[in-house]
Amino acid sequence: MKTIHKKSTTILFSLIILVSVCSCKTVQNANNKQKGGVIGAAGGAVLGAIIGNNVGKGGNGELGAVIGGVVGGAAGVLIGSKMDKEAQRIEEEIPGAVVERVDEGIVVTFDENSGVYFDTSKYNINADSQVTLNKLIGVFKEYPDTNILVVGHTDSSGSEEYNMTLSKNRAYAVTNYLSSNGISSSRLTTNWFGETQPKHDNNTAIGRAKNRRVNVVILPNEKMIEDAKKEAGQN
Repeated sequence: MKTIHKKSTTILFSLIILVSVCSCKTVQNANNKQKGGVIGAAGGAVLGAIIGNNVGKGGNGELGAVIGGVVGGAAGVLIGSKMDKEAQRIEEEIPGAVVERVDEGIVVTFDENSGVYFDTSKYNINADSQVTLNKLIGVFKEYPDTNILVVGHTDSSGSEEYNMTLSKNRAYAVTNYLSSNGISSSRLTTNWFGETQPKHDNNTAIGRAKNRRVNVVILPNEKMIEDAKKEAGQN
């Protein structure tokens, strides 16, 4: 997987598709298909805790439709293979992004010049961002059996109330753009946390830029899970 770093005067907009991380070194070193079979339901519980604990700060909180338990065994291997292919397509379409596969999810990280970003205090999807989002939409259409959670974040500049609203507007700007360009609203969930979930130091310009982000979680939906179980002969 590749990382491309560029400079920009515009505000960072990062998309990070969140998934749980297993602490077992054997699993960490396994390939993605193996991870699907090894981690099993425990991985889903961890993932649910990571995202579920944050429910209620904003958004509709209806994460149950998006976040499901990780499937183990042969079905998990089949799901892992499909998610591997989707991750590869994202990397091919958007070479400036960092694309990672963990458990049965995909992590995509865009830096401020990877093609998706917001101008200062703005939440409209600009022309450059549309180009990249259109590529992402194309991949989502190729792999329809996934659900997508969009979560907005900001740095700590400005008031907490202002940042909560800004992160909400940015998250919905992305969700609305996806739904208005052919992604079914039934696949989409939106949430937002303002400045309350920093991943980096807000005391530095670099840290603040990295905290101005929108996270997107991509996980298999019920159809993919059920199809994989049938193919694997699991009940």
